[in-house]
Amino acid sequence: MTAHTPPQTKPTPWLVLAGLLLLSAVPLIFGALRIHALATGTPITPNDARFFASPLPVIVHIVSAAGYALVGAFQFVTGYRRPWFGWHRAAGRVLTVCGLLVAMSGLWMTLFYLPSPNSGGLVYAFRLVFGSSMIVSIFLGFEAIFRRRDVLAHRAWMMRAYALGLAAGTQVLTGMVESLLVGQQTELSRALALGAGWVINLAVAEWAIRRLPAQRARRAAAGALALQQAP
Repeated sequence: MTAHTPPQTKPTPWLVLAGLLLLSAVPLIFGALRIHALATGTPITPNDARFFASPLPVIVHIVSAAGYALVGAFQFVTGYRRPWFGWHRAAGRVLTVCGLLVAMSGLWMTLFYLPSPNSGGLVYAFRLVFGSSMIVSIFLGFEAIFRRRDVLAHRAWMMRAYALGLAAGTQVLTGMVESLLVGQQTELSRALALGAGWVINLAVAEWAIRRLPAQRARRAAAGALALQQAP
């Protein structure tokens, strides 16, 4: 019997890839400029003095964030993940290391760098909570696939971790909204803009996670129907 499946005409995974790469572009550009400034020794401003005094954490954060954002985006393209499962596993290991470095270096900078302007207690708390949540999500995703072979749980936790790691891109957009609505930035407005970036990304991730079982059920039903209709 031959199963006839409908052609796949929706380029959704590639649109998702393009969107994720675009969302990553602005913070990665600013990160590259930051590393260039550290390497060339540009004039130090009061806000930048903390980075020049201890550059290693910020360099680790930027480099690992670049790898995490760019490699992670391709994990959402089934055209890469399914035929080349070995690539998916190797990339997953790289992402695990990069993601942990992103979160841990971010927590280190939060705890030991002098705070930037308009960074009050709420921003401090947000960074600790969401940075720690990213680490926990990565460990739970790793445990789900290597100990329990639970693919759905693995995907869910890794999607949550990636959403948290990619919040810097969304925070560029929420920061623009903040400037339009508030004008003069305050500690509260900055905290709400940053927090909104993490919350929006997590909300989108949860929406996508909820779709995974439904998509699997629809594919199974379509396959069963195709087998029934086959000559």
